Amino acid sequence: MWEPAAARVATRLATALPQVGVVALRDDGSLVRWAGPASGGAVPGGGTPLTEADVRVEAAYASHDLYAGGPVRAFMIHLLKSPTVRWLQSSAAGFDPPVFAKLAAKGIRLSNTNANAIAVAEFALARVLDEFHPNRARRELQARGEWRRLTFREVAGTTWLVVGLGNIGGEVARRAQAFGAHVIGVRRRPAGGEPVAELVAPEGLSGALPRADVVVLTLPATPETLRLTDARFLAALKPGALLVNVGRGSLIDEPALLAALERGTPACAILDVFEREPLPPGHPFWSHPRVRLSAHSAADTAGTVARCDAQFLDNLERYVAGQPLRFEVEPALILGQR
Repeated sequence: MWEPAAARVATRLATALPQVGVVALRDDGSLVRWAGPASGGAVPGGGTPLTEADVRVEAAYASHDLYAGGPVRAFMIHLLKSPTVRWLQSSAAGFDPPVFAKLAAKGIRLSNTNANAIAVAEFALARVLDEFHPNRARRELQARGEWRRLTFREVAGTTWLVVGLGNIGGEVARRAQAFGAHVIGVRRRPAGGEPVAELVAPEGLSGALPRADVVVLTLPATPETLRLTDARFLAALKPGALLVNVGRGSLIDEPALLAALERGTPACAILDVFEREPLPPGHPFWSHPRVRLSAHSAADTAGTVARCDAQFLDNLERYVAGQPLRFEVEPALILGQR
């Protein structure tokens, strides 16, 4: 695991699983046997330097903060080279980057998480509320000392279409319903008890689009979802609708979206994910007046980090005890994404 993650979980690991040693990845890509930040070890921050031949890691943890700015490439290279790794706990919701298919092909077990669902759902709701409320105008009025009343749009009474009712989609639906929205969910395999007023199969998506004031995409990247939001999808949107993508960038046909925005529908596209990341300089999304973009950061909260750590520790105890892992993904599903 990355060194900051080791610093967070090592004490709890020592209590719950004292037989488990920790190998930490440093920012420069080197590995150390973790001994704690105050251990006076052989390297700054503590720990004993290791060579590739020394490392016999069986379980690995890709923490949320590793993906958010850590040496993730070095981490994945170590896993691909390792002859001993048997299981990876990932803090990402999806396994669409090609490296995961390579790991699955090596026979490495992969489990993901639902820990980011709360943060992503709150992000989606906050961005929609920001469009419904004239917050910028309110701040400008305050700065000018101008007393003027502004109207805003309520979520109550609007219709939300949540495309994909997994962990994230379910949390989005719960929050929208709590605000009084009528929520339609799209799900291929209903599990029962979905937090929506209506549930439709993917085949019913086109019929639901014209009814939605807010469309939220939370689907993973698969061959079936590739550029789902194409010209036909966008043409079916209700005038004034908002489009929110917190799933994967490949869900959207970006040229088709730009053309639709020029025609006025959707009224606004709230995008946290893109086909190419980082979004290249000069991309039209940067300056488009009806695009609200962020840098794939909808899950970046302290709560997400804490929940990911807790789920890793729980799954590690299960792994050591030979029990079924939570959120383990079938290799065929990962390999089938290629």
